[in-house]
Amino acid sequence: MHVIKRKTLIEYSEKHALVKTDLDAWYAEAKNAIWKTPQDIKNRFSSASFLADNKIVFNIHGNDYRLLTRINYDSGTIFILFIGTHAEYSKYDMGAI
Repeated sequence: MHVIKRKTLIEYSEKHALVKTDLDAWYAEAKNAIWKTPQDIKNRFSSASFLADNKIVFNIHGNDYRLLTRINYDSGTIFILFIGTHAEYSKYDMGAI
């Protein structure tokens, strides 16, 4: 998969060192994955949540952080939309994306 806006993960990791290892691990796995359907993701990330418009929420660092993505299965592209704490995610305006 091709991950768009990896810079978002890097910048977040620089400010929140606690989650760096988890985000690096997620990125390494995602960039080497071949996800053609939501089930492909669910097989590996059972706690992932699937929203409208191919948005997927990954729980990071024991569900303390949320990584919101949008996936285009046809092109094999993952767009990073948001990374933040569970509390920040709860306040996130989904209509803004």
